[in-house]
Amino acid sequence: MIRHIVLIKFKEETDEAVINTLFANLATLTEKLAGASGFTGGRSKSPEQIERGYMHGFVIDFDSWDALSTYQEHPDHIVVGKGLVENAQGGIDGILVLDLDV
Repeated sequence: MIRHIVLIKFKEETDEAVINTLFANLATLTEKLAGASGFTGGRSKSPEQIERGYMHGFVIDFDSWDALSTYQEHPDHIVVGKGLVENAQGGIDGILVLDLDV
């Protein structure tokens, strides 16, 4: 299984409603793709408070690297990805992505 982990440092002016819509769209995409499951996303509530500005994130599990590739190439992912980049502080520099083979 591949665990896709994304951390986002949103611009201060980005409204929570916009963030919630982006995450809802990712959840919907996860539900309709074979090999994708377990979308979880939201704002950090860590008692450690060492997010370093990455206050939002999400996780999606994929059955295989091929399933992750299908997700990455899907037109809905491209649209949501653009929305994430447009609202992230510094564009793509405000987004961290880790893909772990678990």
